[in-house]
Amino acid sequence: MLANSNNASADEKNTQNIKSRGYAATDESGTLTPWEFERRPVGDDDVLIDITYASICHSDIHQMKGHWGPQQYPQVPGHEIVGVVAAVGKNVTKFKVGDRAGVGCMVDSCLECDHCQDQGEQYCPETVFTYGYPEKSSPTGISQGGYSNNIVVRDHFAVHIPDNISDQQAAPLLCAGITTYSPLMKFDLKKGDKVGVAGIGGLGHMAVKLAVSKGAEVYAFTTSPDKVEDILSFGAKEAIVVDDLSKLAPYKGKLDYMITTIPVDYDIAAYSSVVRPFGFYTQVGMPKGFELTLSAIGLSISRVNFNVSLIGDMQETQDVINYCANNKVFPQIQIIKAEQVNEAWKSVVDKKARYRYVIDAATI
Repeated sequence: MLANSNNASADEKNTQNIKSRGYAATDESGTLTPWEFERRPVGDDDVLIDITYASICHSDIHQMKGHWGPQQYPQVPGHEIVGVVAAVGKNVTKFKVGDRAGVGCMVDSCLECDHCQDQGEQYCPETVFTYGYPEKSSPTGISQGGYSNNIVVRDHFAVHIPDNISDQQAAPLLCAGITTYSPLMKFDLKKGDKVGVAGIGGLGHMAVKLAVSKGAEVYAFTTSPDKVEDILSFGAKEAIVVDDLSKLAPYKGKLDYMITTIPVDYDIAAYSSVVRPFGFYTQVGMPKGFELTLSAIGLSISRVNFNVSLIGDMQETQDVINYCANNKVFPQIQIIKAEQVNEAWKSVVDKKARYRYVIDAATI
């Protein structure tokens, strides 16, 4: 007999696999369909979360379609997850049943290496990302994500959701929020800094809002003219429609920092030219095959410090949730039913999302 997260006792959940329902891809078409599967029992250091909302990241689409390499199917995507703790392991003191909790891009690691202790759990060689990664404890052999009704994770990889933010507003912060917040903070962003944001989708609109909230003068670069009004409403000083790379010329050397969420290969040298020499340029968008074309001469002319950032650590993840809740820096969201997920994915690919789709898990 399998435990059900809605009515099983805590003891049952600690000894039996957990029944789960989700939307899974079964091949590289990326089409999602309902799927019933099992999660591991709640271990001594685990929490079981009944999911209330899970939002859609472009990464979900890339991975399910095999853009980042061959995948094991069926696979449930989703790494922007919020819900209510339904059971805890005997060693867990961080959470109690009934607490609101969020899960982002990671669900486990060794917790002992230098990365886990200081530099960031995302760099640990043993980190298990939220979906599609080998996980010995999973009945399916891989981690399964948040387009589902529940999830079991190690307590270290869940964050508290403050009372002053809703579940649906908090969900996108678990990836879109942390992925932009972490590099902005590492840049040591200060009031008055001139910050560029390229690619104004789910991540990009959060980058604009976060930088504006820190007092930066924000210049947003987009290929979508119909986003200009929105971008200015987010507080950006200017919204530049880059329908031709010549539109970047007036901004040459003007900015202190640029963060780009563009998820395809593009002319990095052209975009980096807007940053002053010895300024910083951070790539967070991950294109097909993870490959970008760099022009050595183009980057040498700009002389920017180019880097690529991978999400953020767990302390930063709690920090961005708290910061956004306290400062009312909320994502712009559209709530959808689970049955609308494939349609929503198409809108993301077609750049029609405004700006984060959030799935109501009650409809799964």
